[in-house]
Amino acid sequence: MESKVPANFIWPKEFLVEAHDELQAPIVDLDGFLKGHDDATQHASNLIREACLNHGFFQVINHGVDSSLIKDTYDSLDNFFKLPKERKVSATKKPGSSFGYSGAHAERFSSKLPWKETLSFPYHDTTSEHVVTNYFNSNFGEDLEQAGVVFQKYCEGLKELGVKLTELLAISLGVDRLHYRELFDNGCSIMRLNYYPLCEEPNLALGTGPHYDPTSITILHQDDVGGLDVFVDNKWQKVRPHPHAFVVNIGDTFSALTNGRYKSCLHRAVVNDSKERRSMAFFLCPKDDMVLRPPKEIVLQDGSQKYPDFTWTQLLEFTQKHYRADEATLPHFARWLLSSKTVE
Repeated sequence: MESKVPANFIWPKEFLVEAHDELQAPIVDLDGFLKGHDDATQHASNLIREACLNHGFFQVINHGVDSSLIKDTYDSLDNFFKLPKERKVSATKKPGSSFGYSGAHAERFSSKLPWKETLSFPYHDTTSEHVVTNYFNSNFGEDLEQAGVVFQKYCEGLKELGVKLTELLAISLGVDRLHYRELFDNGCSIMRLNYYPLCEEPNLALGTGPHYDPTSITILHQDDVGGLDVFVDNKWQKVRPHPHAFVVNIGDTFSALTNGRYKSCLHRAVVNDSKERRSMAFFLCPKDDMVLRPPKEIVLQDGSQKYPDFTWTQLLEFTQKHYRADEATLPHFARWLLSSKTVE
């Protein structure tokens, strides 16, 4: 019997082993930290430290992002993905770009395609212009003008949360609390909207294949459907949706900034045959040309620097033009970077 899933969307069986257990990722209450309470800050940083040493995933509540804004952002996401296909593909990602619409990344790959649609766009706070609003106005016109305003506001809230999290991460590592923040204050971050349609044979396909995020810190909001799995203790484990929480995970860039102490963890998104799923990922990124290396005190304690100095621009180029992000992106990037310097 012929599959209803096209061949280029079918994944090998070893990628499709089902998750049964739930990941015990801590739910960190940020209220006391955001109010400047020392004891609450220490407690939150301890929870984050333990999670990041083990698997790099935790959830945060009382994060300062209004629940009504999150709802409005989902409504705007729905409005975009309901557009006619020709309107969406008019903003298709260009080769080598991080931004634009993608239907299953078919513009880059021909096999093991993800069962999803995405829209990615930039956010940075270094200009007086509303970057996100302008992006929607220039690509979609009046139809999504209000969506651009909502996404702009959402990105502003997520960026503020992201830089606050860099302080907590620094505290948890025992370095100056502002050490990482200055790397990210004026960076251009990436916002990605994900839509996972129903799949008649979900045992053959994946919404997003197993990968490590090459970025620094990912702040994800997932709807109540569920589908995020993390590979911990040699098995896939589910991350249960929490309506008031953001899921936070460490990416390869931040792992390198901790000299590999904090883990960038393998994760994926599964699909189902009963309910479509949506999620929104904000990828906090450092300034493009900032030289990235771990703090001196961490390197001294560890005895050596695990990865060569690099810039976010170099890693982004590697993942967009030379390599499909997976569980070995960082070591492959390090080798590529060193070999390109040798050629120079």
